[in-house]
Amino acid sequence: MASDKKFAVLIDADNVSDKYIKFILDEVTNDGIATYKRIYGDWTSPALVSWKKVLLDHSVMPIQQYSYTSGKNSTDSAMIIDAMDILYSGQVDGFCLVSSDSDFTRLAARLRESGMLVVGMGERKTPKSFISACNRFKYLDILANSESKTKSKLDMQFGQMEKSKNYMLPLESEHVKEDMTNIKTIEDAIRAIAEEYSDEDEWIFTGTIGNLLVKRYPDFDVRNFGYRKLTAFLEALDLFDIKKVRTGDGDAKLIYVKLKN
Repeated sequence: MASDKKFAVLIDADNVSDKYIKFILDEVTNDGIATYKRIYGDWTSPALVSWKKVLLDHSVMPIQQYSYTSGKNSTDSAMIIDAMDILYSGQVDGFCLVSSDSDFTRLAARLRESGMLVVGMGERKTPKSFISACNRFKYLDILANSESKTKSKLDMQFGQMEKSKNYMLPLESEHVKEDMTNIKTIEDAIRAIAEEYSDEDEWIFTGTIGNLLVKRYPDFDVRNFGYRKLTAFLEALDLFDIKKVRTGDGDAKLIYVKLKN
């Protein structure tokens, strides 16, 4: 179960705003529990004063790292050293690296080489190299933007889109940066996955599509395109016929899709 996985959450305070702390910790709970919660920065700097109350509220341990040289991000080395110490302790199953800095690309790759699940988080300015080095990557500014909208507005927006069957999703122009995996790339990948992994009757479980998409494109998240559920996203693409199959307990349903002829 996801709750059995233990994560080390390491945050680069120089490159992440305190307003994202709730989204960071909430996303980690989707994969497991945060055994370590550490944040790195020069806490004598006025620029980090807004983090103080946030750290107390969420029980995140601040690690002091002085800026020995002007213009250099000295927190990088402290965070990397701690990550390797935690790795060798054998106490965690994965890492959540929170930064928009490409300097952590090699760290993410090294942790994956050791069998760790690496979840990256940062803003849309995060370089592609760091994103690709992670198993999964979450755009914090997109998560914050989506959360700020009321549920009623989201439901109305999604309902209108699904009726129109328009796959040019409404948040794409607002959210997608130039090198973020775009809707056309995702659509082509979904077609290929459906053709390759469907059963003899050409049906494929939606969960299989979601898992394979994340493996191929770590930054894929339906919330990047204005959706909360994978099924609603797939319906809006208008590529599939959809069927729901009840499980043995009667209430739960498995959703399968089949490419339209």
